[in-house]
Amino acid sequence: MGNKALIAAVGMTAALGVVAAACGSSSKSGSAATTAAAATTAAGATTSAGGAVTGKVGVILPDSKSSKRWETNDRPLLKAAFDAAGIESDIQNAENDKTKMATIADGMIASGAKVILLVNLDSGSGAAIEKKAADAGVKTIDYDRLTLGGSADVYVSFDNVAVGKLQGQGLQKCLTDKNVQNPQIIELNGSPTDNNATLFKQGYDSVLDPLYAAGTYKKVGDQSVPNWDNQQGGTIFEQLLTANGGKVDGVLAANDGLGGAAIAVLKKNNLQVPVTGQDATTQGLQNILAGDQCMTVYKAIKKEADAASAAAIALIKGDKPVTTGTVKDTQTGKDVPSDLATPQAIYVDNIKDVIADGFVTAAEVCKGYEAQCTKAGITQ
Repeated sequence: MGNKALIAAVGMTAALGVVAAACGSSSKSGSAATTAAAATTAAGATTSAGGAVTGKVGVILPDSKSSKRWETNDRPLLKAAFDAAGIESDIQNAENDKTKMATIADGMIASGAKVILLVNLDSGSGAAIEKKAADAGVKTIDYDRLTLGGSADVYVSFDNVAVGKLQGQGLQKCLTDKNVQNPQIIELNGSPTDNNATLFKQGYDSVLDPLYAAGTYKKVGDQSVPNWDNQQGGTIFEQLLTANGGKVDGVLAANDGLGGAAIAVLKKNNLQVPVTGQDATTQGLQNILAGDQCMTVYKAIKKEADAASAAAIALIKGDKPVTTGTVKDTQTGKDVPSDLATPQAIYVDNIKDVIADGFVTAAEVCKGYEAQCTKAGITQ
């Protein structure tokens, strides 16, 4: 449950309005770019008489509950980018169902998609989709999450170890600011089947483990939350808190959803301690304004979506996508061509940066938090 944007050769300067489509719906655009004179290229795309490249891209999002970003941000951003390029897109949501995701992928392959961009639910099921796609001559892009053991042509995401480091450093900063001595920490990790969650934990443990080893901090709980499920996250956190006698001084929560689940339990126990997060959701930012959450990590999703759509368009054209490096698949040993954007730590004093970037509006964030926004220097 936050910068190196690629610029598509076809020009993608779309003004992106948030027009979240219904889950599982498809968007079809690009007929205007197609003419009777179109000729099929080696990559399976078509080139019109005017030189515009057309083709079909399938996008499979993971769910709509673990984080609101998938439907609120990623869907409209990807759709707008493909629309601007004259590319037909079919964007669907698997709603955390591996069987449904596989069925969606089969349908996209059968309907002539030349590229499938997917956010896997786990590496095993994601790799099976990518193999089937490759066998059918369809290119694949790992979006946000690397599919271990997969065969994606390119991986587009953020530097996820860096995300975790920002979280660990953020928790340390907030505890230091509050002058908390020998704090007891609970770590509430993301899904054990999500490679990103592993990378986040690698990042924050690189900050916290030396403090545990030195006896400066004490870890009193450390558990992963299946499927990033916020309800389960709250239950798990409450069990860890109870097991430690109702005592905790800081919570490393892997995203805003899990952070919010922990905050609900803390409030029930009349506790307010530093809690981390990720995704810079409206609720997460409001929790920061209220003093219930210490920080979040902003990942400029537009940059990620632009990079992914540019890579898809390049693959349709038969070109090699522009990348910034590689990431090693620890199962296959393969170096996967990658483009990783840089995340940003967000505290109460720079929430306005997220608003200024257009990710959320002041009206959304400040509703019910007007006084706190004024204090934080956020113009409503």
